Amino acid sequence: MKKPVNHKEDAPFLNVNENIAHPPEDRFPVTNEHLVLQIKETADKLLRDGANRGDIKLLNTALKELRYSLKVFAAYKNRRKVTVFGSARLAPEHPAYQEAVTFGKKIAEAGFMVITGAASGIMEAGHVGAGRANSIGVNILLPFEQEANTVIAGDTKLMHLKYFFTRKLMFVKESDAVAHFPGGFGTQDECFEVLTLVQTGKSHLLPIVMVDEPGGDYWKRWDAYIQEVLLARHLISPADLALYKVTDSVDEAVAEILQFYRVYHSMRFVGGDLVIRLQHRLSDNLIEHFNHSFRDILAGGSFHQSSALPEEVNDTQVAEMPRLVFRFDRRNLGRLRMLVDVINREG
Repeated sequence: MKKPVNHKEDAPFLNVNENIAHPPEDRFPVTNEHLVLQIKETADKLLRDGANRGDIKLLNTALKELRYSLKVFAAYKNRRKVTVFGSARLAPEHPAYQEAVTFGKKIAEAGFMVITGAASGIMEAGHVGAGRANSIGVNILLPFEQEANTVIAGDTKLMHLKYFFTRKLMFVKESDAVAHFPGGFGTQDECFEVLTLVQTGKSHLLPIVMVDEPGGDYWKRWDAYIQEVLLARHLISPADLALYKVTDSVDEAVAEILQFYRVYHSMRFVGGDLVIRLQHRLSDNLIEHFNHSFRDILAGGSFHQSSALPEEVNDTQVAEMPRLVFRFDRRNLGRLRMLVDVINREG
């Protein structure tokens, strides 16, 4: 399995109107030292702004949690990972629990690590299937004690976080795929947040699967609501349905994730262009097909193949991969997912 690129480095930078001392990016490279300086200057401004103690404590805790979590994940940056969401209330004898165990086992055999919230139920099941060596836990500290499951308890890959927002950030940021099993409010919250982040381009593109127990209808009913209410009332686009897959088969869920990385490797923006890294070059006929059938997602120009761009000089892990380059409109993420599906199927 080829090593994944670090998606985090390609995230857009929010330009706040602050006089932070750093060199213009078009004139000088922004180093890690410059970025840390910005963090320090921002922290100093909390005192200048007269921020209250509660707000400062919140920012302090969040920064500490993120720094530590990034340190833990950094040791596994060259392993693909799937986040498993689902209820903490389902017992080991529940069919959905058993499905999550099987999923964890099969996706780990395919080379993936399994990230869960580290508690009981589906989260425990994902870790049981993957085994301790392939498990990562991101636990949440609640007013009532939530202990880590026995698979991940005491492991150096287990994090305990105070805030849901820092925890949810790590779930998505570090994942190459997301698998949702049946669950309550938390599972639905995580489900819609992942979909929203991908739909709006705030997350890297990744496969999202909703896994029912065999013959189950939890996600089938959810999908019916999506189509009969959200889609029918024009609150989402038809192409948004391509962002996820509903299935009651673990084999199908695993195949969906593996197929996503069959030819597609990763993507990043370089200036106004979207650059998709590929495991191998595509045929000229397929490029012609894209220019005909996917021209609706172009903000100008056309689809073309290229070697690594000069701006990608630091991406040494993927330096030799061919690229599909085009001016993406940054709106039609469902259609972009459909394009990736064609790349993987026809490429």
